[in-house]
Amino acid sequence: MIGKLDGKTAVITGATRGFGHELANAFGNAGARLVVTSRSAEAVQTTLLELSDLGFVATGMACDVAQADQMDALASFAIENYGGFDIWINNAGLSAPYGPSVHIQRDEFRDVLNTNILGVYYGSMAAMQHFLSRRQGILINITGRGDRGPQPMQNAYASSKAWMHSFTEALAREYQNSGVGIYAFNPGMMRTDMTQKVTVIKGYEDRLGVLDTVLRILSVSPADSAQTAVRLASTAIGGRSHIFVRQMTPMTMVSGILRELRRRISGHPLETSQVQITVVPPAIELF
Repeated sequence: MIGKLDGKTAVITGATRGFGHELANAFGNAGARLVVTSRSAEAVQTTLLELSDLGFVATGMACDVAQADQMDALASFAIENYGGFDIWINNAGLSAPYGPSVHIQRDEFRDVLNTNILGVYYGSMAAMQHFLSRRQGILINITGRGDRGPQPMQNAYASSKAWMHSFTEALAREYQNSGVGIYAFNPGMMRTDMTQKVTVIKGYEDRLGVLDTVLRILSVSPADSAQTAVRLASTAIGGRSHIFVRQMTPMTMVSGILRELRRRISGHPLETSQVQITVVPPAIELF
């Protein structure tokens, strides 16, 4: 297969489902050799079979991104299998239940921070050590809702994305003359497991009644966002760093609103909602 990334190797964390799976497909279609990860060895093997059936060159391993030694092992694994890697995408992420911070179980809040913050830090360090030694490479950190400011009721996820934005910008400035491209990419609101299988603190579920409408109007295609990541990686190789890319733009929002208005005017029926909401008890009594 000859494509934009023919001969390049891409490491993608959290690649067995959701946006990570779309990234693996897109980078495989672009000709890249793939290294995919997940905390589940079974999920990795299933994904590798799927990628193989599509004709992609891929390998992978189970990896907890919140563990520094496992992220270092992932980098070594890619080097051992392909002689090195050219692109590293920190995509793995978690979200806590929707609701106010104090009402969320501490271990759930902590798990989000460990995955979304430590995972990006450990992944970036493992990737940068390899890239800096070669004075080339592409690091892409996947940001998300909250990278521009506070998001009440989603504080764990949003604050971790704000940290990621700041961390990536600082890293890019520190190594702007290193030959390594360092980028933050916000793929926008997408219909994935993270947005369609939502956990909410009891007493706050009514606030999610409009979620399906919001997704219908404002969500972008995961496949389209993955293609944007491919274009970023392919045009950035050997280029400048410190670029922040957003899939959601004012134009896409206007397009979504107009699409919904046309649907309502035409009387076209709604699709069956695919949002599944699970209600969980609060960590403390509601007040």
